[in-house]
Amino acid sequence: MHTDTTPGITPAPAAPEPGPPPVLALAGLSWFVGGAVIVDAIDMAVAEGEFVALIGPNGAGKTSLFNLVSGLTRPTAGTVSLAGTDVTRFAPYRRARLGMGRTFQTSSVFADLTVGANAGLAVQARTGESRRFWRLAAPDGGAEATRVLDLVRLSHRADVLAGDLSHGDKRKLELALLLARGPRLILLDEPMAGVSAGEVGELTTVIQDVHREQGCTVLMVEHHMEVLLDMADRLAVMHHGALLALTDPESAMADPDVQAAYLGDGA
Repeated sequence: MHTDTTPGITPAPAAPEPGPPPVLALAGLSWFVGGAVIVDAIDMAVAEGEFVALIGPNGAGKTSLFNLVSGLTRPTAGTVSLAGTDVTRFAPYRRARLGMGRTFQTSSVFADLTVGANAGLAVQARTGESRRFWRLAAPDGGAEATRVLDLVRLSHRADVLAGDLSHGDKRKLELALLLARGPRLILLDEPMAGVSAGEVGELTTVIQDVHREQGCTVLMVEHHMEVLLDMADRLAVMHHGALLALTDPESAMADPDVQAAYLGDGA
């Protein structure tokens, strides 16, 4: 093999190996309703295992952005990519199959089934047995269901009807149902909403444990700032539909524009 040894010419360094794509990538993501801009050209990337908290005043567009990411709303412009796959035109169920899971501001569990059976149904949905779930769901949910209930500290309540749980425990059960499907990305939409002050601490710990111990990538909307400052790697701050800042919590809260957004008109 010929090697160029011409004096004074230094061979170009080899190109670095490309890294893995971010778990979630948004490019110019926008949503207009009539003449109103609800979400305005959002660019954001969330890396594998990262915890990003989405914050902003009421009406900033946070839930609208979540709806675009999860597929409930079709964007006016821009793209949504999940682990390198463009899912902009994918329905929510197709995004779920690729590893995207979401909770909502209101609890969504089978109130008349036990905690274990709820978890068992989620496991069966992943394995393709959900069409026969009424016959297959075991009273205790099975071994895999017990595992995910352990992760959220609910295995001791497997025989309790989900409808009898406190609101905080229902939130933990919802998280277990997501984990049963093995998601790469978890979208948490105000998980502390309606949770009693006494349960916020334990729910916070559960979410932190899931993130750290399971390596889940998390994007979370939440109004409890004291909770987010200890949980998030970065804060994504929205205001009037636009991304105002995307940085570490300390830098975000020291940003004059962020302070003005929270202390100003709050629109």
